[in-house]
Amino acid sequence: MDHFTRPGKPTLNSIEEERTYRKEHLVGAFRIFAHYGYDAGVAGHITARDPERLDCFWVNPMGLHFDSIKTSDLLLVNHNGDIVEGEGLLNKAAFAIHSQVHAARPDVVACAHAHTIYGTAFSTQGRLLDPITQDSCYFYNDHALFNSYSGEVLETETGKVIGEVLGNNKALILQNHGLLTVGATVDAAAWWFMAMDRACHVQINAESLGKPILIPDEVAKLTRSQIGTEDIGWFSFQPYWNSIVRKQPELLE
Repeated sequence: MDHFTRPGKPTLNSIEEERTYRKEHLVGAFRIFAHYGYDAGVAGHITARDPERLDCFWVNPMGLHFDSIKTSDLLLVNHNGDIVEGEGLLNKAAFAIHSQVHAARPDVVACAHAHTIYGTAFSTQGRLLDPITQDSCYFYNDHALFNSYSGEVLETETGKVIGEVLGNNKALILQNHGLLTVGATVDAAAWWFMAMDRACHVQINAESLGKPILIPDEVAKLTRSQIGTEDIGWFSFQPYWNSIVRKQPELLE
């Protein structure tokens, strides 16, 4: 037995199993976001592309608190803004942003966005994260800045620009707005969001003490290659997933 080999996402044998897996982990991510205080009124959304209907994604209904969402509450929405399955209110900003990010990035399964205290505070600086810690290197040369705040994102044209600015990166800082992350699994997208919000918190604190020492370019690139991969993102989320399911098994209903 190799005690150093990390397990990966389980092999799923059907579209139905993959759909259930994505929906359950999506709801788990909402519950975890609630635990960490990432809720803010009706703002914030995480989406997961449907594995069969690739132009559709699962999303939380607006007005239902993150800590109350169950798999049966999720809405399936197509890229025209129609609710294909489920009942509830569709967040217009969620549709405008996520439909365009999913359209721009066929490799992306999930996208997370919320108005967190530290991520939003850092977004007001109109700058990228610096490589000042090992964990901030998750995002070294792998996040972008959308620096054109013009009010709540309600139009798909703005969402399209957000998708274009995101490019092939795993994360985006929305100036004066908050953070957005993507991943090839719900787990990775959620973990990158958690890690990015923490990196913003750390940089805010570090700069309150003075000028942080930057990690050199080559070392930052190496570090990102070691810890910034999709499999690491998936694996890093598993302790949170296992904990929330144990404590709140009703989320699977």
